[in-house]
Amino acid sequence: MTRIMPQALWASVGDVNIEYLFYPGKGSPIVFLHATGFMPWIWDPIAKELAGDHTVIAPYFCDHRSADPEQGGLAWHILAKDLAGLFDALSLKKPFVVGHSMGAVIAALAEANYGPRASGMLLIEPIFLPQELYKVKMGVDDHPLASKSIRRRNHWNSEEEAKDYLRKKPLFASWDEEMLDLYIARGMKPSDNAGLTLACTPVKEASLFMGSVITDPWPLLQKISCPTLVAEGEKSENRAYIDLKKAADTLPKGQYRLIEGAGHLIPMERPRATASLVKELVAQAAGEAPQ
Repeated sequence: MTRIMPQALWASVGDVNIEYLFYPGKGSPIVFLHATGFMPWIWDPIAKELAGDHTVIAPYFCDHRSADPEQGGLAWHILAKDLAGLFDALSLKKPFVVGHSMGAVIAALAEANYGPRASGMLLIEPIFLPQELYKVKMGVDDHPLASKSIRRRNHWNSEEEAKDYLRKKPLFASWDEEMLDLYIARGMKPSDNAGLTLACTPVKEASLFMGSVITDPWPLLQKISCPTLVAEGEKSENRAYIDLKKAADTLPKGQYRLIEGAGHLIPMERPRATASLVKELVAQAAGEAPQ
């Protein structure tokens, strides 16, 4: 099979320009939305399995808007509006949308507030927090994820040092080898002082995490009319406080699937299984879509 390389393009959406990866294809479009602090290239091992048969779009939601984590960060409902605007700018009709973590919540908010648009959705480990947390006013130090991300290490002397460091972290320990190499190659960039630094800086990542508590998605889930599968990792730490079975039951056409042996970062740990799941769901959505 011919390997399709993506183009890095830009789209003007309202008052911002959004970068995205574009994989050409003849079939219906598929949109991939990354998790907080990551990048569209993390989808490449999965997207390349679908490109050609489908047009694939993967936007980058990190630095197209300025935001201060100490001032509330970047609200996810704003990113959802940007996503809907990107659909319009690119004339995407009935895309199948795959979102992971933050990207899954953005997909849900966009479909609820600006849909119906999607032919179907796969929401992988969406961060649908307990409702009471959306009523709490938090500073960066109060937010369990923003407080960690803003202090994240942000310099390595070499790719080898970065890989050795990441492999020792529980978050990265179960990653597929290709995915880890891709994260270092694309999720890091040359530092001004030599070595490598994160492409999505700790401050920008913290701003995104702070934006997670601004909009309560739970009342909006009932507005999503397309078939939607909610996937949860069996070993995900989020299972202790996020009820994704409840989310699937709240969605009018929701289904739930447990991914055995996986943690929160399912696409990075199981890229081939994720690609197979997307193919399965896209085929199902095509069968249900109006002719």
